[in-house]
Amino acid sequence: MLTRVRGWRRGWQERSKLERIDLYSRLTMSAMPWIFTLTWQLAPLKKDIRHEPLPLTLGLALLVVCLAQCVLSSRNVRPSYEHYLGTSVFPRQRMIAPLALLLVGLGLLAALAAVDGVGGAGLLMMAMNAPMALVMTQVLLVPVRTFLVQSLVLVGLTTGILAAAGARGGILAGVVPATLFGCILVLISVRPSTWSLSVMWQAEEARDVQARLAVAEERLRFGRDMHDVLGRNLAVIALKSELAVELAQRGRPRAVDQMVEVQRIARASQQEVRDVVRGYREADLSTELAGAKGVLRAAGIECAVVGDSGAELAAPLQAALGWVVREAATNVLRHGDPRRCTIRLTASADEVVLDVENDGASMTTTIGEGGSDGSGSGLAGLRERLGSLDGSLDAGPAGGGLFRLTARIPRSRPDPGREPGAVSRTPSGATTRTASADVPDTASADVPGADTRTAFLEERR
Repeated sequence: MLTRVRGWRRGWQERSKLERIDLYSRLTMSAMPWIFTLTWQLAPLKKDIRHEPLPLTLGLALLVVCLAQCVLSSRNVRPSYEHYLGTSVFPRQRMIAPLALLLVGLGLLAALAAVDGVGGAGLLMMAMNAPMALVMTQVLLVPVRTFLVQSLVLVGLTTGILAAAGARGGILAGVVPATLFGCILVLISVRPSTWSLSVMWQAEEARDVQARLAVAEERLRFGRDMHDVLGRNLAVIALKSELAVELAQRGRPRAVDQMVEVQRIARASQQEVRDVVRGYREADLSTELAGAKGVLRAAGIECAVVGDSGAELAAPLQAALGWVVREAATNVLRHGDPRRCTIRLTASADEVVLDVENDGASMTTTIGEGGSDGSGSGLAGLRERLGSLDGSLDAGPAGGGLFRLTARIPRSRPDPGREPGAVSRTPSGATTRTASADVPDTASADVPGADTRTAFLEERR
């Protein structure tokens, strides 16, 4: 039993907040008919029904019918909810049994009234409970105006049956508002909550679509940048290769020079591609801090960024710490249900320390050893990035219900961002590359463009 309870608790914690609200609403809808039956139907059975064989038998039979209605109503909650959301169509034949049980219940109630086996207050409570299980499903299957019309028809049917059974005066007059009150109560409690859930699910789907569009847009932008980088160089390589073939067929030694130039341009293009990819994979610390703060607050987690801004740090340090912030924020969102998160950055003359701390350590799972992309996700990827800067990473419970991730990077190490071929960022966010001693920079080297075609035509002549 304890294992099952732990499994339920783990399953509840693994759900998102919207999934928890959805499950809570469905359970509430399933429980409402049972609550009404155990109060409005069971209470009169104890004090309002005459304790004689026939009235007690009719009262117990009516209670069994109401419980059967509750079972059917619980089974119909999910399909009726999905019908309201538009994800499936509710099979109308499933309403035949609840409708038949409603008619049986009204018949038993009329029999109780005919033998004078129940008091006036008890009769009103049981009349109010009779249609509850049916309307709990029906309110999600039809428009509000149709439901109100059906409620009036149901009130008229109940009143007519009880009048035929001999109910008169104030009791019969009280059946109308009592039955109508039950229908209106279901309408104002079930319909708005289900509508709110549908709006939240639509917003969630819209966010997913927006995220996919952002990814597609980024892919297009990356493709354009790659085309700009490689387009001209590949055209030059093709032209020079054709020229080298022509010269080799004529037996001229300049064919070797052209192929050497093709090799140089190919190596330079390879370096440019690496720089573009590296520039896209670098994480900017200030951007990541602002992004983590916004995402966590949007998820209902109070987030505070404390300490230095990190603007004076070297580009490699900012990139490494930016990855730590990104992975830590993802971990906070993905595991457990924390309420507060603090990101603290401390920069001294010797080292830079980044602490990401959140509550709910008992529910938070440590970042996995591997990531989805194998190049920066999880502890393994973060330690590789920090290890290249002689840094370290610690993650785990910190006591007092807190979970803490700490990254340390010494500042005494030479700035690798100024080494040949390294990538740096301009204030505008553009990626540039410093000159390399062994790989020529195509921006400054003499890469033939239009002059290559002229030289090609001259050689062919």
